[in-house]
Amino acid sequence: MAKIKITQVRSTIKRPKDQKATITALGLGRISKSVEVENTPQIAGMVKKVNHLVKVEEV
Repeated sequence: MAKIKITQVRSTIKRPKDQKATITALGLGRISKSVEVENTPQIAGMVKKVNHLVKVEEV
């Protein structure tokens, strides 16, 4: 599987609880924090749910 780099670019203030929980589950939580993870179907679904809060790049 390919690795992807996920960077949080927007705040979770005034967002629904499920979106905040998804950001936490991805290992994010602060603006401009990045994580590198394997691109699995589960991660792709999480990214799709919060795509307006994050930036995704292939590594």
